[in-house]
Amino acid sequence: MGPESFKWLHLLVISFFHTYVSCSSVDQKIYIQLNNTVPCVRLLNATHQIGCQSSISGDTGVLHVFEGEADLEWILTSGPHPPYMVLMEAAFFTRPTMTRMKNSSRVAGVAVISSSTAPADGFSPHTSCPNQNTGVYGDRYGPELANCNNTLWNPLGNNLSYEDFAFPIFFLQNDNQTQVIRKCYEDHNMRVNGTAPQYPLCAMQLFSHMHAVTDTVTCMRRTDLQNSFSINPEKLCDPLNDFNVWASIRPLNSSVKGHKENESVVIAATRLDGRSFFWDIATSAEGTVSGIVTLLAAAQALYPVTQEAPPTRNIFFTFFQGEAFDYIGSSRMVYDMENAKFVIDLDNVHSMLEIGQVGLRNGQNLWMHSDPVSRKNISVNEEVVKLVANIRTAADSLKLSVDEPDTTQALPPSSFQRFLRARPIPGVVFADHRSSFTNRYYESLYDTPEYLNVTYPPGLSPEEQLEYETEAAKSLSEVATLVARSLYKQAGGEDRFLNNITADTKTVAKLLYGFLIKSNNSWFSSLLPPEALGRGSILGSGAPQYYIGLRLDNTVKSVTRFVQFILANMTGTVLSLNQSQCQNPNNVPGLSKDLYSYSWISGPVSANGTTDSYCVRASVRLAKALSPAFELLEYGSKEYSTWTESRWKTIGARIFLVASPQLEMMTLGVGVAVLLVSLVVTYFISSKAELLFSSTREAPATTY
Repeated sequence: MGPESFKWLHLLVISFFHTYVSCSSVDQKIYIQLNNTVPCVRLLNATHQIGCQSSISGDTGVLHVFEGEADLEWILTSGPHPPYMVLMEAAFFTRPTMTRMKNSSRVAGVAVISSSTAPADGFSPHTSCPNQNTGVYGDRYGPELANCNNTLWNPLGNNLSYEDFAFPIFFLQNDNQTQVIRKCYEDHNMRVNGTAPQYPLCAMQLFSHMHAVTDTVTCMRRTDLQNSFSINPEKLCDPLNDFNVWASIRPLNSSVKGHKENESVVIAATRLDGRSFFWDIATSAEGTVSGIVTLLAAAQALYPVTQEAPPTRNIFFTFFQGEAFDYIGSSRMVYDMENAKFVIDLDNVHSMLEIGQVGLRNGQNLWMHSDPVSRKNISVNEEVVKLVANIRTAADSLKLSVDEPDTTQALPPSSFQRFLRARPIPGVVFADHRSSFTNRYYESLYDTPEYLNVTYPPGLSPEEQLEYETEAAKSLSEVATLVARSLYKQAGGEDRFLNNITADTKTVAKLLYGFLIKSNNSWFSSLLPPEALGRGSILGSGAPQYYIGLRLDNTVKSVTRFVQFILANMTGTVLSLNQSQCQNPNNVPGLSKDLYSYSWISGPVSANGTTDSYCVRASVRLAKALSPAFELLEYGSKEYSTWTESRWKTIGARIFLVASPQLEMMTLGVGVAVLLVSLVVTYFISSKAELLFSSTREAPATTY
């Protein structure tokens, strides 16, 4: 390659770099990218698709701020610049409004502004009868109780989360960018005296194209075909899945599956997940966190007494993941128990106590729900009566009020129903509601810490908030003490030890702060392993979200990890092992991973900035929370959950100014004209090239 070639290569590189920089600059001048936006995504089950999506290139519309009925008429009927991209406060995000927009071709998408004020009348985008098709009640079991015929558990449920929208719907979390959008609207799109604004107009574009369509059966079939025949297969959807967390007061050999001889367990259960309309936003304070905190605090209160005076039965703590989506976690555990794939089987289960929604008690009764159908069995009824009596005894010692609803009332939506589908098991579900939910914001954005009364006086530092005992902490510590004492007595513990079992209010306060306000705090950090705090830290600036989601990179949901390690610290034993020994216990004589898990914990930060790490031995384990339908390849199953989440490539939102159609057409016309003229000129120059570019060269003198 000669000097001339290097010169041209150098010019080409400079030209490419200049073009790239110029394009980036132009893009930034045209568009304002919107950050902290959360889409509504597409979910599928055996029969339906729900959620939202945009076209493959994104959906664009002229921005209009929705502030009342007049704006809705403008958007749907009289506005001259459809389709519209609607910006609305969360208070206007209701089923009637969204239904009218769904049925109109004049709406390109919706952007919902975050709001801290909850609707006074309540709001629940979930169904009025949660998980009605996968619970215990149906044609073959209590048909008179099926489909909430007996009790409508969530009367405020409007089913909005289960609608299918053909346009994108986004949630805006950044107040500063919301103001930028409003300013763009006010400067360019605001009506003056009722007259339509003139171009250029402020427009918004939303990207949320989903790959999956129709239902899980179709999506998984297409995915399987691609895996079989494509060189570069592309998944279209994935099953919702994560892990359950479980532990027992006496260790169980995890390497031996199936029935355990001479082992009888009392299961204490709650759920780990929740949801809302938007992807990966689920605060679930009352719906989920109240149960998690209560069971963790109960486990901590029980541990020292069960080591000093072990009850005759084992107590088995379990936290189920994916219960909002047709009981993914509990149905998987029951399936594994039935097929000798779990550490115990159903024959080992003596009884069950589940903690439901217990955070809105407000000094009122706690309700003990049981199943009227299984109680027709004399032996089951006798055990339920004993369990209720044990709870009443524990409540009397605490001066708490507990009661039973009508004995003909069905069980509320609960993991216990999945166990009853397998066999009649004595059990009770604790809840703060007698019939319909007390929670007026079930599975919505408004099920927040404030709604649970987790609030702090102004002026407190984060560390002071962590230690502050809110009214919710005091209430839930009472419930946790009741649960712990009830479990101990149900497991055959002696009454004389009951008063030694008391949940720590300070611990409950810390749990509420970490699960609802800020997970990245000193206490949570001290209970996690170092790898959870490093580059891939599971600690966030705010509270964790409780949507189960997917495991695309084989990660475990942060909430699951928090519960796993907090439970290990609360029910485990600190050993004098170094990090290498702790992480490889099989190399240490007398230690085995079959009975216990061993975790190297970061520990608290000392005054000089170092951490006092330590090794914890506990019986805490993770168990797969993936619906059996996907292992059985029964994607159309009516027995198990079939929920999947669609994959996508791009999620984004931006605003920009759009010119009138006439100006756009004129610009296009000018561009086409310039192109044609360029072609003619190029043709002329090419045809006359010999004449235009010829050069006369003198013949060189030749000497002979």
